[in-house]
Formats: sequence, structure tokens, C-alpha cells
Amino acid sequence: MLSAFGVPSATAGAPSLAAPGILKPLPPEYFTLRGTNAEARYETLKDTGVLTPVDRFFVRNHTSTPVLDASDWHLTVWGDGLHGRTPVRFTYGQLRDLPSVTRTALIECAGNGRSLYTTQQGESVAGTPWTLGAIGAARWRGARLSDVLRLAGIASDAVDVQPRGLDASYVTGGVDLGRVRRPLTVAKALDDVILAYEMNGEPLPYDHGHPVRLVVPNWIGIASIKWLGDIEVSRAPLASPWFTDHYRFFGAAHPPGGSAPLTRQTLKSAYELPFGATLEAGRTHRLEGRAWSAHAPVRRVDVSTDGGARWRPARFLQPSRHEPWVRWTTPWRPHGPGPVTLLSRVTDLAGNTQPERAVHNTQGYLFDAVVRHPVTVV
Repeated sequence: MLSAFGVPSATAGAPSLAAPGILKPLPPEYFTLRGTNAEARYETLKDTGVLTPVDRFFVRNHTSTPVLDASDWHLTVWGDGLHGRTPVRFTYGQLRDLPSVTRTALIECAGNGRSLYTTQQGESVAGTPWTLGAIGAARWRGARLSDVLRLAGIASDAVDVQPRGLDASYVTGGVDLGRVRRPLTVAKALDDVILAYEMNGEPLPYDHGHPVRLVVPNWIGIASIKWLGDIEVSRAPLASPWFTDHYRFFGAAHPPGGSAPLTRQTLKSAYELPFGATLEAGRTHRLEGRAWSAHAPVRRVDVSTDGGARWRPARFLQPSRHEPWVRWTTPWRPHGPGPVTLLSRVTDLAGNTQPERAVHNTQGYLFDAVVRHPVTVV
């Protein structure tokens, strides 16, 4: 059991994996540990709805989850992009007194699917070897970032804002990069970004950003800074190591100095089935999966149960226009034993379709190729 903030209660007795710096229980049937991170087992989302329960939601930490008290917390907005350049402080109570909004949004790590560059395309990449479980959907409630910035006195010529977390400084290769931070354009900050203090109707859990986190819909997960502490507002472009050295495309297919910093996520679809699953021949199986796109609502999902020789449309289990991802199903009756590769391919309303191969980049970001899902029929 968990307390209201996602900390193990005194009665918690189920077996749990031990991850450095993560507070909530991590039962091995739901999670795979990856250093300071916990990846959700994607196939176990099959018995959940559109929203990912907190106890199934993946955890991406650079260091350790801090335990912060909301009553002591405050947010400082500062920088030369404010009128008068005087820092403005908001307490937790003041933030909750502002008009609230609720958004159902995905948080997906930019490296989700990274390991498939290697296992599926035979290409080397660096970074946490996520499969498909560095993603989750929640109903987030909080204050509009636009309201906070306007109350702080954002200037008309401000161009960037840079939120920063309250977790410990991140040290890698002997270099202290400071606390996690990454700029947003003012246009995005004033659009749909919220300062969330609730997740699925409960106070934000510690591992997911308590007391307050940023939620940046449709952008890569690093933009949704957890444990928010301050926001710099600037009249000049801002940068951080998570904007210059990381979260850009590098490699032969990209400019010598790297691509522009990554912002919007991509699109994916996948069966909710373990890789290498065994299925019985001669009976009809109801295969299920999910599809999502950061560019536009999902229009259709096509599936193949013969390695791509033939395709047919899957059936949606819920409307696609108003949810961040779509659950879908297709029946399949395999006739004989042997290995089979299942495929699914999403197309969104903007005309984007998953390609056969993802364009390689050395850090393995934004894998978007059709996932080749091996199973064995017996």
C-alpha cells in the first residue's frame, strides 16, 4: 500500500525491487529497474484504462527523489524577462488558490524505445536501454503556467523560460551539471503548460514531482520538470546541458553540430504482449495494444500477423479524438506452430505514419519505427 504521496506504508509487504532513490514500491511484475530509473512493463498496462495508475507509472530520475514538504515549498520566478526584474515568490497555497485546469496528458521519455535501435535495427546507441515502458498517461490538475508568468510580470519581449527542479545536482563523468533544467519558448509556456499538484485525483506523489511539477503536453519528458523550484524568464535564449549536449540528434544523418534541441515527441503503437510470448495454435486470441501521437489524434491503426505481408485495420476500444492514446484490439487465430512477427502501425490525423525504420541517432531518441513483435505459436 502507498500513502497519499506514493511512499510505502507500514503495511506494505509485497516483494519489491530496490532502486536507488525511488520511494514507491516497485514489484517486479510491473517494473524493470534501469539504474536510478524504473521502467513500467508495457504489457502490464493491458488491464488498465486510459489513465496509468500511480503504482504502474514509470519513474525517470537523474539522482534521487527528494522528500519535500508542501508547507515549506515555494516557487521563485525571476530573470531579466520580468518587468522590474524583481523575483516573485509563490507559495503552495497561493498556487492552489489560482484557477485550476485539468489535462489528461502523456509523459514519455525521449528515449522510450531506445533499445529497439539495437535489437531491431542493429544500431548502437547510448543511454538507458528503455523498451516501451518509459511512458504513462495521467489526469493532471494544477495552475496554468501562463497565469503564474503574467502575475509575475512577464515582459512582452521575453523569449524563453527555464524551469529548474529541486532534486540534487546531477554529476556525470566527474562534471557537476547542476540541477535538472531545460528551457521552453515563451510561446509554449503561455499555451498549454501547467504547474501540476495533483495526479489522477490525488496529491502528486513524491516520485512524480511532489509538491509541484511541470506538465508540458506533447513534448519530450525531460521538459516536464519534477519538483519545480524556480523559473528563469529571459529576454535572450536560454540553454542547459539538457538542451545542448543531450536531447538533440547527433550522428551521420544529422548536421555535424547536432540537430536543433528536441521538443515535440513522436508517434508509436505496440501490442500489449510480452516479447517472445507463446500463443496456442487453433484458437482465436484477442490481441490488444495502444497507439499514440504527439502531433495529432490517432486516425487509424493497421496490424499484421504475418510479418507485414498483409495488413488490416484494428478496432478502437475508445474514441480517439479526446484521449492522449488509443487502446485497440484485433482477433487472431494462428493455424500452425512456429515463430511469427506481429506488427502494428499508427497513422494520425495530420497524416503522420510510423516508418519501417527509425532514423538513427547516437543517443537513441524518438524511436518511431513499426515495432517488430516476436511471438511463438505452439
